[in-house]
Parts: sequence; structure tokens; C-alpha cells
Amino acid sequence: MPTAVLPPKENALFKRILRCYEHKQYRNGLKFCKQILCNPKFTEHGETLAMKGLTLSCLGKKEEAYDLVRRGLRNDLKSHVCWHVYGLLQRSDKKYDEAIKCYRNALKWDKDNLQILRDLSLLQIQMRDLEGYRETRYQLLQLRPAQRASWIGYAIAYHLLEDHDMASRIIEEFRKTQQTSPDKVDYEYSELLLYQNQVLREAGLHKEALEHLSTYEKQICDKLAVEETKGELLLKLERMEEAGEVYRQLQERNPENWSYYRGLEKALRPATLEEKQKIYEDAWVKFPKALLSRRLPLNFLRGAAQSLDQLRVARGPNGDFTLGFEPTNF
Repeated sequence: MPTAVLPPKENALFKRILRCYEHKQYRNGLKFCKQILCNPKFTEHGETLAMKGLTLSCLGKKEEAYDLVRRGLRNDLKSHVCWHVYGLLQRSDKKYDEAIKCYRNALKWDKDNLQILRDLSLLQIQMRDLEGYRETRYQLLQLRPAQRASWIGYAIAYHLLEDHDMASRIIEEFRKTQQTSPDKVDYEYSELLLYQNQVLREAGLHKEALEHLSTYEKQICDKLAVEETKGELLLKLERMEEAGEVYRQLQERNPENWSYYRGLEKALRPATLEEKQKIYEDAWVKFPKALLSRRLPLNFLRGAAQSLDQLRVARGPNGDFTLGFEPTNF
């Protein structure tokens, strides 16, 4: 049987218990629980008992907490608060399947509770229940269609289910509702555009992804990510000359990044070992202080080219010694 509804005074105290829990003021929360439970009419009030148990669990008193929460649940099986609290205890003990059952029971009595739906979605994604996660994120989207997180969460559900087309369409529909200026710096919108581009790339739509990148380049704040992604897409589209130019610019930005050398190799397509060496020789001349262009040839050179006779020791600008190859010895 559900317990009696709390009168205004006790109801105000119960709301204070919830606030104390949210702000981690557990001692104060226990005082307010005591004030309600000391009233002979509400000694067995299920939701108050559940909240007292949840508060005690945060103080490390797990056994007492479980006893109180189960007692509260027996007194009010139709309370979404009792079921939610029981689920939180199960989750804290890593009993995720049991916690999901508790959250679903809670939703039977309050199907539109945002906090329960969020907690449920987090556990579903952790347990890789992707179909259930998609359904929960759809409910959250229906309840809060104006929130960016609702749209992104729903798109992620389809992305994880490898339905890239649907994920991209959801992001595009949401993007159309955003009023942004090309000259305005909006980091969240920038990350949204990068995520949409990632979905397009994973769907194999390389041409569309490159066009998308070119269209919204000015609104993306992470310029390095734009250039790196552009280089990868140009390689996949076999536009090697343009890709080579992009990777040369990236090398100028950071000559110690090995992926830029690898990208440049793919773009230039060296047919022989000598042509491959030439890429690194050019880098030595252009970036004399860079060490990576001297280290990477060791991965592919063989025999006499790696002999100690052809190594040199040079004094760096700070007086330290660096090891490298003499380009003229290759």
C-alpha cells in the first residue's frame, strides 16, 4: 500500500532532503529525515525511508542503507522515488542489470522523469544495450526537444548502431535550427560540425565530408583538426597533389609529428627507396632542428645505410649532442 501523501510542512522538509543530497550535505539531510520520521503518522513513509537509506549509503553505511531502502520500497511499491533510490544503490555496487530493472520500474510510475531517463540511458550505454539506449534517448528528445544534448544523444545512438545515414540526418536537422554567425566563435557548434563530419567519414562519404569541411571551415575553431582531416580525405579521394600540399603545411606547423611524414609519403608515392629517402632529406634541410626526420629513416633503411660509419654527431643549438645521418652519404 502506498503511504499517505505528506502535508505541506513535511513535504517542504522532504524537498530539503533532496536538496541536501544533491549538494552532498548528508548530515543535514539525515536531520530532516528524522524530523519527518519522528512524526507518528509518517514513521513508515516509504520515500523518506528510501532517502534516508541513500544518504546513509553515501556515508559508507551500506547494510543499514539497504535495510531502509527495502523497507521504504515495501511500504510504497508505486513510488518512483523508492525504485530510483534502490536502483542508485544497485548501481553503486556495480549490479548494473538490477539497477536497470529498478529504473524501468520507476518509469512505470513516472514515465517522463528526466533524471531517471538520464540515469537509465547511462547504464544502457555502459552495458552496450544500444537498442534500449536509442529508445531512451528518443524519449528524452521528445521531452526536451530544445536541448542540444537531446539531439546529440539521439544521434549518437544511431551512430553506435552503425546507422550513419540516420545519425547524420538527425545532426543536420538539429543544425538547421541553430542560429549562428560565420564570424561568431561558438565552440559547441564547432564540435557539432566536427562530429557530423566524423559520421560522414565513417559512412564512407569522403567526397561529401570534404565538401562539408570546406563549407563550414570558418565556423570550426579547431583549425588543426580541419587540416588533418582534409589531408586524410584528399588521400582517400586520391587527390595526391592537394594532399601533399596539405601535409607540407602541417609539417611546417609541427615537424615532429610522424603522421605528417606518413601522409606525405602516401601523397608523393615514392617508387624507390631513394625517392623515399629524398622526402626526409628535404625535411632535414627545411627543418634542421627537427629530430624525427632523422629518426624515421631507420625504420626502412637496411644494410650499409645504417652502419655507424655513416652516422654523425652534431652539436645542437643548446650545446647538446644529437645523432643523425649525413644526407650526402645516402
